[in-house]
Amino acid sequence: MQTMYMWLVFHLLAAGLCNVLEERQLDFGLRVFSELSSQDKNVAFSPYGVTAVMSMVQLGARGATLNVLKSSMGFSLKDRGIPRQLRLQHRDLSMEDAVQLANGVMVERKLGLEKGFRKGLLKAFQSIPHQLDFSNPDKAMEVINAWVSDNTDGMIPHFLSTDTLTKDTNLVLLNAVHFRGLWKVPFNPRMTQERLFHCANGSSVPVPMMQITQRFSYGDFITEDGVEYDVIEIPYEGDSLSMLIVSPFEKDVPLSAIFKSLEGQRIKQWRNGMRMVRRQLSLPRFTIDSQLDLKPALSRLGLGEIFWKNADFSGITSEEQLYVSEVLQKVKIEVDEEGTKGSAATGAIIYSRMAVEEITLDRPFLFLIQHKPTGVLLFMGQVNQPEEH
Repeated sequence: MQTMYMWLVFHLLAAGLCNVLEERQLDFGLRVFSELSSQDKNVAFSPYGVTAVMSMVQLGARGATLNVLKSSMGFSLKDRGIPRQLRLQHRDLSMEDAVQLANGVMVERKLGLEKGFRKGLLKAFQSIPHQLDFSNPDKAMEVINAWVSDNTDGMIPHFLSTDTLTKDTNLVLLNAVHFRGLWKVPFNPRMTQERLFHCANGSSVPVPMMQITQRFSYGDFITEDGVEYDVIEIPYEGDSLSMLIVSPFEKDVPLSAIFKSLEGQRIKQWRNGMRMVRRQLSLPRFTIDSQLDLKPALSRLGLGEIFWKNADFSGITSEEQLYVSEVLQKVKIEVDEEGTKGSAATGAIIYSRMAVEEITLDRPFLFLIQHKPTGVLLFMGQVNQPEEH
């Protein structure tokens, strides 16, 4: 009986820790997205990607630099159980046929890494450092771009551009996410028709609008400022992955009125407040390519210190004084009648309404691709003007 009691307590504590980590990860990713969002441009972003890379950055931080990272991210990798929860989260996501994940660490071959940093990378991120010769930046760029391309099924062949790396580069921390989800019930291509989409800038453009009628998980909500909006969930095969579509009721209400109050707890409220209803859904077919410089957004969130030359990353190495030069992300999302295909690569470069019968997404909307068992947001974005490539 005592053994059972101890197991039960441990299980409940672990579950609580996992829930806290999930919420903190969601909050951090959503706050970064709110800094990236645009009134008139399409944006695709991977909350999971930036959280994974910044967690690796945190692993090597010390002193005031570590405190800034812990405060902004809301969790510490030094807290008991967090590395294990990250590892289990990675395992659960990797078990999905539609998801491919990889973490990479590219280190200057002459740089000696601290034993604790190596151990932490393996324990939390299942990653072993790969040595590169950064004295030849072009060759190093080719190796990193090949790694990203291999781990995104070729969707992101050129992650880094010329001059991103220099001879002063000592370390590149990488995360790659590839997703290929088929709708549980695909849209019939013969039902796709050209219709007008009302863009955020006031113009209207013709777009291929997919249509389907079925039962969806749906909810209507209201922000603290009184903005009404609805959320509809489109499931992928297997039901553990889905896309949430969020749009204001009124066409003249900007998306910023919704996502300025977006946080992990809000998404949980959506999940709890949705119900199954029969609806006719019209959704534009679209493709988004985003190339994001995350440094300004992270700085506005209080992480500017990691980019200073006096940052403390002595947990990585005692041989050089390191600082983060850039945090970059490239994302590509394709949505069509069969499903969704998406890839994201994130890297830190380190130097010495009320229900309606028809729901028509003919105005700007948010989309979020979630893994329901872990609560992870793999991708999210805003569509202000659907585009196809």
